[in-house]
Amino acid sequence: MHISLIVATDKNNGIGINGDQPAFISEDLKRFKALTTGNTIVMGRKTYQALPKGALPNRRNIVLTRQKDFFAPGCDIISHIEEIKNICSADEKVFIIGGGEIYKLFFSEAREIYLTLIHYSFEGIDTWFPEISPDQWEIVKKEGPYTDPKNGLSYSYLNYNRK
Repeated sequence: MHISLIVATDKNNGIGINGDQPAFISEDLKRFKALTTGNTIVMGRKTYQALPKGALPNRRNIVLTRQKDFFAPGCDIISHIEEIKNICSADEKVFIIGGGEIYKLFFSEAREIYLTLIHYSFEGIDTWFPEISPDQWEIVKKEGPYTDPKNGLSYSYLNYNRK
């Protein structure tokens, strides 16, 4: 299976404030949809619960949770990272979409990172993405900077491959 991480961070690797993203950028959400549609997405329970309409359409949704009785309509539920190998095929493209603990669990397994870097430091960040070491990762594509017309935030897309 081909595991990729897809994430938006601020300048300090911040990804969350009180269980939600620090900012929403319309073009980034469109990019996320284009990249993940038709593929498998894996998320933690809290990330699933933060989705406004539940399971994301046109994707296989997998929720990783320690809660044995957790139910999420339209999702496969797993309780351990190893279970992913049992329910995903060898040629399946799997995107890890968060949150912080889930990124940490899959970080060493990932081949690619699709990063949206927001050129801003948000106050109150309480969840971070793991540090991307240049010894282990190389940028293979960079786009931007762009500016979001709604919130004025500057951002860039950085695609990394594991060395």
